[in-house]
Amino acid sequence: MARSLLFLSLLLPTLATAAPAGTPSSNPVAVRRFALLVGVNDGGPGRAKLRYAVTDANAFGQVLEELGGVQRQDRMMLLEGDRKALESALARFKAMVAAGKTPGGRTEALIYYSGHSDEEGLLLHQDRFGYRELRQALEQLPADVRIAILDSCASGTLARSKGGVRRPAFLVDTSTAVRGHAILTSSSEDEVSQESDRIGGSFFTHNLVSGLRGAADATGDGRVTLHEAYQFAFHETLARTERTRAGAQHPAYDIELAGTGELVMTDLRSTSAVLVMDENVEGRLFIRDEPGRLVVELNKLAGRSTELGLQPGRYTVTRESRGASSQAVLTVGDAGRTVLAHTAFVAMQGEMTAMRGGGAPMASAQGPMVEPVARRNYRFINLGLAPKLQTNDLWSGEGEMGNSLSVSLGVATMGRLDGFAMALGANLSSGELHGVQTALGGNVVRDIMEGAQLSVGGNWVSGKAEGLQASVGLNMASQGGRLGQLSVGANVSRASLQGVQMAVGSSWVNGDMDGFQAAVGLSWVSGAMRGVQMSVGTSRVSSIQGAQVSLLNVGGDVRGAQVGLVNIAGKMNGLQLGIINVANNLESGVPVGLLNIVRNGQFHVEAYGNDFNYANLALKVGSRYLYTTLVVGMGAVPDHRGPSHWTTGVGLGGHVPLTERLYFDVDVVSNTLHEWGGALADNRMLHQGRLMVGYAFAPRFAVFAGPTFNVLHATDGEPVTALSRFSKSSDRDVLMWTGVQAGLRL
Repeated sequence: MARSLLFLSLLLPTLATAAPAGTPSSNPVAVRRFALLVGVNDGGPGRAKLRYAVTDANAFGQVLEELGGVQRQDRMMLLEGDRKALESALARFKAMVAAGKTPGGRTEALIYYSGHSDEEGLLLHQDRFGYRELRQALEQLPADVRIAILDSCASGTLARSKGGVRRPAFLVDTSTAVRGHAILTSSSEDEVSQESDRIGGSFFTHNLVSGLRGAADATGDGRVTLHEAYQFAFHETLARTERTRAGAQHPAYDIELAGTGELVMTDLRSTSAVLVMDENVEGRLFIRDEPGRLVVELNKLAGRSTELGLQPGRYTVTRESRGASSQAVLTVGDAGRTVLAHTAFVAMQGEMTAMRGGGAPMASAQGPMVEPVARRNYRFINLGLAPKLQTNDLWSGEGEMGNSLSVSLGVATMGRLDGFAMALGANLSSGELHGVQTALGGNVVRDIMEGAQLSVGGNWVSGKAEGLQASVGLNMASQGGRLGQLSVGANVSRASLQGVQMAVGSSWVNGDMDGFQAAVGLSWVSGAMRGVQMSVGTSRVSSIQGAQVSLLNVGGDVRGAQVGLVNIAGKMNGLQLGIINVANNLESGVPVGLLNIVRNGQFHVEAYGNDFNYANLALKVGSRYLYTTLVVGMGAVPDHRGPSHWTTGVGLGGHVPLTERLYFDVDVVSNTLHEWGGALADNRMLHQGRLMVGYAFAPRFAVFAGPTFNVLHATDGEPVTALSRFSKSSDRDVLMWTGVQAGLRL
């Protein structure tokens, strides 16, 4: 996916109150930092939808809150918004920054955008927000320091249009008088920038976040400056894209600064959850959290320790060094520093590499000890009743035992399964599953599954999952992958999923999904979906290319169809078929239902009279060209004092705009007549075909008039009576005539 990153930093002279990094100030100044984070995957028609723009915005916002001094109340998020939403967010952000200014203090404002853009500006769904408008919005922020980071397509043109040239590394001058701006892009004007499924985001933002968590702290002072973060992201992005199909990215910049000073972006000393990699650890390190998300990636050199600020929790660290791979598992506590020693790494399965150095892992007096990955052995069969009462434990020696066949009357544990496992209680596998697990209780695979889990209770897999989970209770996949989940209770994937989910209770994907999801109760996808989502109750998805079929369908961005009693969409491209259809933005498509409400469509109240009812009130709602109308009216028959009847009706019609002010509507309305004062029998129906030509004198006021064709009949087959003004005969079964109507539209 072509993406690029623009880094636009407007640093004003008031930064002079801040001392350079590493130089204590004699008069410390209170700093308050604000952040507006925007993520939009959809760049409009003709542009491939991004997968990780929203993910990048969340990741960048999280590191700012954890380590960057941004308080929760000083952070704003805008996800999948259009131009109007961005304008509103910028206005609210400006007011927030203004309210946060204090005498003698310094305010810093940071705007991050991840999504599509072109040579002219940001692309937000169908809208464009120009770079000139962005510059004006930044200049109007009442902050001492202004930083904007744009992770978007084709934004390198903005830096090129400024005529910038390559210069030495910036933000290293010891002076503190700052004037001007800096523009940085993740690629030059003739290159594309890329996002990756492996890292779950764009290369530049991923490396920038890794640097801000401590990987970029070149001085080892526990603080990451803007210069350090950019230099780290520059070199890592170049190194990690050299062998991609799109080719290497060469981040560039255009700087117009008169005097520079260090700007600290993150401070590792502000968090108590720190991972310390000792000086003997070396190699390329990939640090993943318990759900399997890649949190930090860096190339660690021996000779100096490196500290990373992380959320407390369990992590897996994979190391690639000298052609071999090894791994360590550790828990980062909420207090103190967790030390990762080089002796904690063990060779990954399938490699004959021995542990380097021997001995036990080093432990820090200030934090918990690192847990090494256990070594696994192999025996064809495991027989037993429970852990410690099975042949795996009798034969295991050191490390965990892998099997091809396992039979247990209680709970069976194994390191790896390549074959078949059966237990009345549960099967617990700490490693890969290449086969089938069956149990009355539950099946658990801690990492990587290629096979099937069948149980009455529940199935759980943490890591890559390709195969089938079937249970009466719960199916849980921590990382997702390719997987089929079938259950009576619930299916849950805590990350993106490719495959099928079917449940009597609910099916849930916390990420993107490609495939089919069905449930009797609730079907839910928090990210983007390509496929079909069905339920008897409710279907909910952030965005979908396909179809939703449920009693209640709720979608953010729908490209396809919604079929149900009630359909709700943020942006709709396709068909809505239901009793009630609601769309915030109907770009193209048709809502077909009794009541269609479209924010950018029609919503009118009409008051008019015709030759049958002297007073009528109608509500018209629908899309730009199709609408539903609900009508109530009041009328009288000849020789009757006061109103003799009232009517209620519903109709469908089309709206044709001829010019900006002139239009015509054509529709068909069916009305039921109700007796008023005993003048009419309550058994009549009136069907009308109507043509209305209107002229709008103002955006919310129009007049209209036109002919009607009317058909009146009795619902019980009796003659139509007491309406002689429409027919010479008073006992006809059906009356037909032409009429006229005129009124006002609001």
